[in-house]
Order: sequence, then structure tokens, then C-alpha cells
Amino acid sequence: MIIKIIEKVYKSLNKQMREKYNRHVSFGDLFTDRWATAKMYGFGEGTSCYDNTLIMGNVRVGKNTWIGPNCVLDGSGGLEIGDYCSISAGVQIYTHNTVNWATSLGTESIETALVTIGCGVYIGPQSVIQMGVNIGDKAVIGACSFVHRDVLSGTRVWGVPARVYMDKNTRIVRR
Repeated sequence: MIIKIIEKVYKSLNKQMREKYNRHVSFGDLFTDRWATAKMYGFGEGTSCYDNTLIMGNVRVGKNTWIGPNCVLDGSGGLEIGDYCSISAGVQIYTHNTVNWATSLGTESIETALVTIGCGVYIGPQSVIQMGVNIGDKAVIGACSFVHRDVLSGTRVWGVPARVYMDKNTRIVRR
């Protein structure tokens, strides 16, 4: 009986979502509010975070930041995200790795390092940010990029590995 009730509520919420926003979202996102989820984690005012985002460890997020669906926010080594950022769908931000632990058969420890992301940063869909990286204010990370080095403020990077293509003065650096 409870399954029938849940199915009915699910279908109703799904229909409302399609009619209002012309979109389909995960089951959890139909039943939760993105702004309430962000508030529950202590993120800044006006920040939203989809229910299907994995959040672990010490993650601090400023105000008016959008965290898209299917993201990984690993705060094992500390993760700080500024105000007015756009963290696109599928972005993975890591503050730890288990390479030495795994290859040493557990004799080495798990490595951690803080990741900081400034204010006004755009991170494109499916990008991966490695532990220890600092991204400056108003930087742009292109879609599907692998960022393993610091990115200066106002710089635009993309690729695997991410390379600087435009500096803070919007001069083309590479073609």
C-alpha cells in the first residue's frame, strides 16, 4: 500500500516538474528543495545544491553558488568554494587520493590537500579538479577538463590536462 502512495506522489511531482520547468530530475530531487539541501549543509545564503550531489568531509560554500546535479564535493582535505560560482553538472572536486595507500598495500596513508575555489568561478560540466588545486576569482574551467595545477584569477583553462588559453587580460595565450 505504501508503494502505491509513493508511486502516486512521484507521478504527481514528476508531472508538476515537467509542466513548470520542462525537465526530469532524479527521484530525490523531486522530494527535496535544492536551497534547503544547501542550507542543511551550512552553505551560504542563496546557494542551491541538488540532492544527488555527493558531499563528504569539510565543505564550505559561499553565497549564491549553484551546484549542479551529479557532482562530487570531496572535503576530506578541506574544500572552500566562494560566492557566485557555477559548479556544472557532473563536476568532481577531490581533496584526497588513495594512490600511495593502494599501491603500498595499505602501508602508506591516504593523501589530502585543501582545494580552494574563488568567487565568480565557472566550472564546466564533467570537469575534475584534483587535490591541492587553487582556482582564483572569476576563472573559467572549460567542460570536461582535468585541472591538476593552480588556475590564476581571471584565467580561462580547458582540456586534459587543462591548459591556459586566455589570461586575466583576455589575451589569447594558446591556439
